[in-house]
Amino acid sequence: MPNPIQVEALHKSYGAFAAVKGIDFEVRAGEVFGLLGPNGAGKTSTVEILEGLRTRTSGRVSVLGFDPEVQTTELKDRVGVCLQATNLQEKLKVCEAMELFAAFYTRTVDGDQLLKRLQLWEKRDSYYSKLSGGQKQRLALALALLNDPQVLFLDEPSAGLDPQARLEIKELVLDLRREQRTILLTTHYIEEAEQLCDRVAIVDEGRIVAIGTPREIQDKALGYSTIEIETAQPLGDVTLPAWPDARNATIDPGRTRLSVSTSRPARVVVDLVKWLDEKGVELSDIRIKRPSLEEAFIELTGKSLRE
Repeated sequence: MPNPIQVEALHKSYGAFAAVKGIDFEVRAGEVFGLLGPNGAGKTSTVEILEGLRTRTSGRVSVLGFDPEVQTTELKDRVGVCLQATNLQEKLKVCEAMELFAAFYTRTVDGDQLLKRLQLWEKRDSYYSKLSGGQKQRLALALALLNDPQVLFLDEPSAGLDPQARLEIKELVLDLRREQRTILLTTHYIEEAEQLCDRVAIVDEGRIVAIGTPREIQDKALGYSTIEIETAQPLGDVTLPAWPDARNATIDPGRTRLSVSTSRPARVVVDLVKWLDEKGVELSDIRIKRPSLEEAFIELTGKSLRE
């Protein structure tokens, strides 16, 4: 089966400004694919083209075999879209919103069951204006799931929410992932991408600068892990060996914590443990800290995610 989302040589310009400069990627069936990038990187333009909300300048785009620009009606019947900000009429009740959106599709799932699943059943007769931020976002997800979509576009699904509401949205996305739905996700929360995405593409200034699993991007961008060791007694006045594949070896002032960076942590851990054993020093703790996706992102773009 073809990949549900395929993008080839996509360009989007607004007058003389090129927002998207020839990007290529695919989203495989059943995976959560993240688009990460600072503000103005071209993420929103790309996602809106895929959703059929914006025309492209050039390139080829396919979503479930449809061209979003040409077969817009057919596509919208098969996909779900949860925008960063969904604003409904303040006096619209939750149940009324579900009935209204159900009328847009040729097929729908049981709206009542969907409200129960998203913990909105008790709010079904509440006005939209009375919902909390987290409840409004859960309602937006319920509306996006009404047509039982094969592909979901989630644009900043937890943006602006408090930590508890963000956790609720994360758990919902994990549930959808377990259902093998294909999800394209944009987010400003690096930890969210690490926890939810099978693969990510980092976009900067209209181009993809890295693509792969979060782990692959971390390893390619930085390549070094940090080994931290704690000893039961001080190391004393020792000289640290020049271990192969290691650098920046340091001991803290208390002489009980040793830190070393390496591109081959498994090998260096063995060398460290042997060295401590030769010195008669008891090991009390050992940790390997790999570079975070955020560190890789900054290394690749020179920017924070929110810039």
